[in-house]
Amino acid sequence: MLDGMMRRLIDPVLDRIAGRLVLRGIGADTVTFTGFALGLVSALGVAVEADAAALLALILSRLCDGLDGAVARRTTPTDRGGYMDIVLDFAFYGVIPLAFALRDPEANAVPAVVLLFTFYVNGASFLAFSAVAAKRQMDSKVRGLKSIYFTIGLAEGTETIIAFVAMMLFPAHFALIAYFFAGLVAMTALSRLTLAWTVFRDEPEDAAPPEGGSADRDDGSKP
Repeated sequence: MLDGMMRRLIDPVLDRIAGRLVLRGIGADTVTFTGFALGLVSALGVAVEADAAALLALILSRLCDGLDGAVARRTTPTDRGGYMDIVLDFAFYGVIPLAFALRDPEANAVPAVVLLFTFYVNGASFLAFSAVAAKRQMDSKVRGLKSIYFTIGLAEGTETIIAFVAMMLFPAHFALIAYFFAGLVAMTALSRLTLAWTVFRDEPEDAAPPEGGSADRDDGSKP
């Protein structure tokens, strides 16, 4: 929901930084894997209750997640790069709730599982929609250039980052934040299922493309 506004705010900055990285010979894949490594550091910080370090690593990780797309657009976007980016993003989204569950299993395990369940359903609805959209050769760029067809939703990348930051700032309230955000994610999945039910009821040649997006590689706007 907020990704469109955030793109307008940060894309010019990311593009300038990406230009400097390209001049230094740093490729998009390197930025992608660095971002994921920082995400794992953030999760480790959560698990051992080093919340300040976890928060810093989270911010740097998501900065890399935006930069890899900007770097790719300045060089040569590849399907492999786009694929690895989306897979590692989903892994990142899963490892943070897992870290909170490991940190305090008694208090956090159940809300973490509920949140991961909604992530799982939402991710399935997102990827399945993208697969069918690709089969029907649907294309839209409402969220900019993406590696796969991208449908917008109530809970996207920006909202997920906000939720994770709130969890790290207020770890004692993880359960409340997790349940609330799980509700938003579930609503996003339900809205996408409703959209798919409507759009895909006809044969491909009769179906009208909804608002969504596709192209070179993801920039943090998910799940």
